[in-house]
Amino acid sequence: MGRNTASFNRANSQFKPQPTVLILCEDSKSGKTYLEDASKHFRAHTKVEIAHCGKTDPKGIINEAIKRQAKFDQVFCVIDRDTHPSFNEAIQLASSHLKVTIIKSYPCFEFWLLLHFGHTRKPYTAGDLLNRDLCSKAGMENYNKGSATSTFARLLGEQFNNARIISPQVLAQANSEQEFNPSTELHLLIDRLEELSQPQPAHN
Repeated sequence: MGRNTASFNRANSQFKPQPTVLILCEDSKSGKTYLEDASKHFRAHTKVEIAHCGKTDPKGIINEAIKRQAKFDQVFCVIDRDTHPSFNEAIQLASSHLKVTIIKSYPCFEFWLLLHFGHTRKPYTAGDLLNRDLCSKAGMENYNKGSATSTFARLLGEQFNNARIISPQVLAQANSEQEFNPSTELHLLIDRLEELSQPQPAHN
C-alpha cells in the first residue's frame, strides 16, 4: 500500500531542516577550490555555498559576511594572517555576530596543506617561504597558490586523516604558548562540513 502524505510528514519530522552555510574565502582559486572539493566530498544533506566575495582583506570579508548573514544559518570566513593590517580589527568585528565564524590560518591557508606531511611548528615570516617548503613535498612540486587546480583529491586518504589529527594538536600548542605562527583552524571547518553531511535528529 502506498504511503500517504501524513506518513511522509512523520518521517521528515524526525530530522531537523538542513542548515544553509556560506563560506567566504580570501582567494578565488587554490583555497576556494580546495574547500569546494571538500564540501563535495562530505556533503550529502546540506546546502553549502562557497564564494570569493571580491575582498582580499580580513575586514572586507567580515563586512561581506555581516551583509549576507541574514540569508544563511551560518557563515564561515576563511582568512589568512599574513601581514594584513585589518586582521585583529576583523576578528573584533566578527565577535558580535553569532552567525559569523572566522577560520584563521597563520600565516596562510597553505599551512593546512603542509600539515598533511607531518607535524611542524616552524614559524614563517612570509607565505612565500611556506609555499617553498610545501613545494618540496612529494606530489606538491607544482603547487601554485594562484591555480584553480585542486589539491584535495591528491591529498585525500592517509595524508588528509593525518592533517585532521595534527592540526588540532598544533593549534592547542599555539594557544598554550600564545604564539600562533604557525597554526590553522581549517580542521574545524572540515569537521563542520563532515557534520553537515549527516541528518540531525529533530529531538536529541
